[in-house]
Amino acid sequence: MNSIPNKGRFAGLLYLLTAIPNVFYLIYLPSVLIVPGDATATAGRIMASESLFRMGIVSELAGATIFIFVVLALQDLLKGVNKKYASLMVTFFVISVPISCVNVLNQIAVLRLLRGDSFLSVFDQRQLDALVMVFLNLHGYGTIVAQIFWGLWLFPFGVLVFKSGVLPRILGVLLIIGCFGYIAASVTVLLFPASGHMVHELLIAPGGVAELSILLWLLIKGIQARPQAAAA
Repeated sequence: MNSIPNKGRFAGLLYLLTAIPNVFYLIYLPSVLIVPGDATATAGRIMASESLFRMGIVSELAGATIFIFVVLALQDLLKGVNKKYASLMVTFFVISVPISCVNVLNQIAVLRLLRGDSFLSVFDQRQLDALVMVFLNLHGYGTIVAQIFWGLWLFPFGVLVFKSGVLPRILGVLLIIGCFGYIAASVTVLLFPASGHMVHELLIAPGGVAELSILLWLLIKGIQARPQAAAA
């Protein structure tokens, strides 16, 4: 992995590997386990698929951890363009990691509530189911907070790609647009919880397209030459 093209493909491979657990816990798991507005049905589904729910917890931790190495690999590729932007890219993403890891505690709380420990006997089943939904909602908002930094790191990344001279500039533009899309999605949900969720998926779409595009480019084409420092 010492050649520049191979380093690019290696970064793309790491990107792909972290995308798999992220898609699992962010998209697939909620679609099969959570019934919006129905705490009892949601609790029942989780109890019936506890192993699947636990896999989601592990996937979230794995995704956050592996992505650290993705960002470091990208920093190694693009630091020749601008070291400050490369360091900023790493910093923004690394901030999101403890947020994601602490956020997992909300899911662990769900399991503790559903396992029916003796000290929970003061609650009836409907109350426990309602508490399960509270912690699931808290987990969702934790993801929204982490998403702000998932957006912020794309800005310096996009600038580096745009100025690198060895990657298509359009990919850099898409990454910068994706940055503002992620941030706008988070802020909208936090400011307007009643209606923000309706536009959330629309606002994060540019970021998803940008990340998929750079992932595929790196995985298939790699980087054919070492990026040089951009002119001031």
